[in-house]
Amino acid sequence: MRVPIAYLAVVLIWSTTPLGIVWSSETVEPTMAVLLRMLIAWLIGWGIIIVCRIHLPWHKEALKLYSFSAIGIFGGMSLSYAAASYISSGLMSLIFGLSPILSGVLAQKLLAEDRFNHIKKLALVAALIGLVIVCYDKMTLKADAYIGIIFVLIAVFFFSLSGVMVKTINIKINPVATTVGALTFSTPLFLVMWLLLDGTLDYQQWSIRSVSAIIYLGLFGSLIGFISYFYVLQKLSASTVALVTMITPVLAITLGALLNDEVITDNLIVGAGFVVFGLTCYQWSSKVEYVVRYRFKKVNDTQT
Repeated sequence: MRVPIAYLAVVLIWSTTPLGIVWSSETVEPTMAVLLRMLIAWLIGWGIIIVCRIHLPWHKEALKLYSFSAIGIFGGMSLSYAAASYISSGLMSLIFGLSPILSGVLAQKLLAEDRFNHIKKLALVAALIGLVIVCYDKMTLKADAYIGIIFVLIAVFFFSLSGVMVKTINIKINPVATTVGALTFSTPLFLVMWLLLDGTLDYQQWSIRSVSAIIYLGLFGSLIGFISYFYVLQKLSASTVALVTMITPVLAITLGALLNDEVITDNLIVGAGFVVFGLTCYQWSSKVEYVVRYRFKKVNDTQT
């Protein structure tokens, strides 16, 4: 697989995943929709492992990697599906865009990374302001939208926590093996969740669009998307990969408006602008800080 193709795949898949979640949950219970999605990805993934004879390690460090990855898959996906009936796909993607900043906060606590510099603090404030603007707008449109927002924020927390915990595991595994291993750990959790919260199988009500969305998310969102992501993460710098989180919200909002008649309001545009600005400052905080200090020093030199 070529890196540009894999990178493009991640952008496109992550941009369409929120809309796929909304569509798949239209006529299928969310717990069943996400369970079917994971089962499809897990079964096809195991097929690839067997046919291509890819080594799937089960030693202690590998098991840690799979379990830490499963935290993000189960926590992130289950709550995202729960939020689908309350908020739009565009807003869901926008909130998920905050994951790099939240990951940075968690990394300070769990990995003892350096504290945020002034630019990163500014980025955090800008992103939060943007989220408040968007959330205020959405809550005025739908009274219970705050429920979906809370669900997605918790989902982002689990997703970010998972990513930070994975960084504590220093092993290299085939991206397909990593994906299948993580799905092996997380899929039973989705089964238990469905049994506890629903346990019914009202397939007579399922629409073609919902079923098609589940199949798409199972094959692309949960399998090809994860494989491509793990692949580009190995081949490209973290800052380049992080660009995905700035591109996908814009595409997801556009797709939601074009394909699902989701409303794009002035508040949504302004709020999204703040979030993207915050993410940009966060990802290139050192460069932004250097430019600001250089400009400030140049102005002082000129005045003196």
